Amino acid sequence: MGGNEQGDRREGIGEGIASSYRKAGPYIDASWQLAGAVGAGTLAGWWLDKKLGTGPWLLVSGAVFGIGLGFYLFFKILMNIDKARK
Repeated sequence: MGGNEQGDRREGIGEGIASSYRKAGPYIDASWQLAGAVGAGTLAGWWLDKKLGTGPWLLVSGAVFGIGLGFYLFFKILMNIDKARK
């Protein structure tokens, strides 16, 4: 009986961890989208600045656009999570 109790306890711990990851998944996704949008906007601005020789202006514009888009996507996901919970 001792072996079965330990096995049951281990399965319970594994289920708890998996459940935690499932609950945290949407929030992790939202944060990755925020970071990705900022990174993509900054990279696009840097590339355009290099190609057009316009100095830091397109880099800054791309970063600001990425920040705005990232926050929009971030809050959109959080609002959908909140609606799903209710």
